[in-house]
Amino acid sequence: MKTVAVVGTQWGDEGKGKIVDLLAADADVVVRFQGGNNAAHTLVVDGEKFILRLIPAGALHAGKVCVIGNGTVVDPLALCEELAALRARGRFIDDALLKLSCDAHMVMPYHRAVDHAREARAGRRAIGTTGFGIGPAYEDKMARVGLRFDELRNFARFRDKLTRNIADKNSYLRAVLKAKPLKGGEIVDQMKRVRGRMLPYLCDTGAYLAEAVAAGKRVLFEGAHGAMLDIDHGTYPFVTSSNCIASAVFSGAPLAPGRLDAVLGISKAYTTRVGAGPFPSEIKGRLANRLRIEGEEFGSATGRPRRIGWFDAVLARFAARLNGMWGLALTKLDVLTGIDPLRVCVAYQVGARRYDEIPPGRSALERARPLYEELPGWSESLSGARALSDLPPNARRYLERIAELAGVRLVMAGVGAAREATIVFSNPFLA
Repeated sequence: MKTVAVVGTQWGDEGKGKIVDLLAADADVVVRFQGGNNAAHTLVVDGEKFILRLIPAGALHAGKVCVIGNGTVVDPLALCEELAALRARGRFIDDALLKLSCDAHMVMPYHRAVDHAREARAGRRAIGTTGFGIGPAYEDKMARVGLRFDELRNFARFRDKLTRNIADKNSYLRAVLKAKPLKGGEIVDQMKRVRGRMLPYLCDTGAYLAEAVAAGKRVLFEGAHGAMLDIDHGTYPFVTSSNCIASAVFSGAPLAPGRLDAVLGISKAYTTRVGAGPFPSEIKGRLANRLRIEGEEFGSATGRPRRIGWFDAVLARFAARLNGMWGLALTKLDVLTGIDPLRVCVAYQVGARRYDEIPPGRSALERARPLYEELPGWSESLSGARALSDLPPNARRYLERIAELAGVRLVMAGVGAAREATIVFSNPFLA
């Protein structure tokens, strides 16, 4: 297969970056197609830890072209900082390898200010955003007042539009959100300085990808967040501001419909989420704290502790259906070592009724009681496992049951944070 999308099947943080990094070895081009720097991928390569927020995970492989598509919203200041940090560590030195869509929208300082002020004003009703301005940037895109990177080519016109936007946002910050306005001159100066850094990367990514696919190149599409954070299909309003499922590749990369060969879904061996919102299989107390610490379940972009739950097969089936998944990769299987028994949520009960699928109307999730199946755990270390036969019988049984409940074949299992700590049953690029 030549074109493969990697997407999250839970509430994000499933370990997509690690799998993209692994698959990037067999790809020619790696594409980010939605979200912003509110999503971060944590990678461990040769014992070094890297956190990527905007640049695709292919950047850690020499010679891979990295594309940031039009469906993303990009903070140009954050992108500059990320590039500088990678270069300081001897990574991603060749500017020709990064291609940034002319049509991608910018995240501006006033978007971050609005994001923070809204959450502060909401108090206990806050959604739990990262505060990076992603939602307000997507709002401006839909309101047709956003700033695209292509507009940097004519800075005089860009400055006029930016100045109007700053005035509008300052009025909103003062009058509605009761927050401190921003200094417009400082923002204009920032953009003037960053302009020269951004212009060399600008590209018609749609045309570039069409040519790459026609030439038979292997293209890997890297999703951010997860299906349950999708603006249309997730646990609204506790979601992100973009479409996170595989169909977003067609509008956000963009790739022509019908040209995507496979979708690989990524899931943890348990479930986590950050921020507010329903979480049927959530667990609390000492066991949750143990999993949080052993799994290092703290947000890569924010440092916030993640909520912890058992694996939810209802969500897995939902994500498989939404994405038309070719296969499922399960990460962090090693974190479950020493827990016996293990629980898997197989259905929900709302009132007197059982649901094997997510009940209609997301508000029902707030009242859903998880129905569990118990499986025996294992005590053996999984850190050295590199083949299915290396796993203890109960770990293999757990994997088999997850695949059966999700209704999709299991193609990878992660047993540690490092790139090589992954058991690969089937690689979509080699299938």
